Amino acid sequence: MKKTTTTEPVASGLPGGRESHDTDLPAGGSVDAFDAVGSGATAEGDPPAAGRRKKRRELTPAQRALSLLVRREHSQPELLRKLAARGIEPESAADAVERMRAAGWQDDGRFAASLARSRATGGHGPLRIEAELATHRLDAGKIAAAFESLAADGEADWPQRARDLLERRYDVAAFEDDPALRRKAVDFLLRRGFDGETAYGAVRALRDGRNG
Repeated sequence: MKKTTTTEPVASGLPGGRESHDTDLPAGGSVDAFDAVGSGATAEGDPPAAGRRKKRRELTPAQRALSLLVRREHSQPELLRKLAARGIEPESAADAVERMRAAGWQDDGRFAASLARSRATGGHGPLRIEAELATHRLDAGKIAAAFESLAADGEADWPQRARDLLERRYDVAAFEDDPALRRKAVDFLLRRGFDGETAYGAVRALRDGRNG
């Protein structure tokens, strides 16, 4: 009788029979690896073969956290709040945020510097920026470091920023003869987060034809 042999089927996909969408955050925190895992690519980076398309499972808490962080910087409280809004349990959310911090994806100091620069560029004064940073429960050291970073980059000339803001918003040539307009300009700067000395100084400088 002719002897026949059988061949055991070879498992496809990732080791252990796991499909690529079963994995958690890739080791090393690589965005490319994360994208490959999320798209169902094979370990070699090739797209899945035709006819083998698998239904994608819901992202893990760590993957959700990373998807937020690759868009922009987040503070830890902000990241926890967004994960909770997506239905992640507090313990799982806290673990995911800690993993992001340990891998270097999340950093409160980096977040503080980024937010301070963004708000300063957008025309906000230091008092308002500091108040917003405090809402993220950042310690005083990180807030101070954010302002030091602005100063080091030459972006903390608040009197000049105040004058530039007024010139974009008002007809500053009218300041000399219009006290009501000057008061309005001062109030505007105070609302934007500049202190009183800076606000009054900016209006006086522009009234007197000085800028710089």
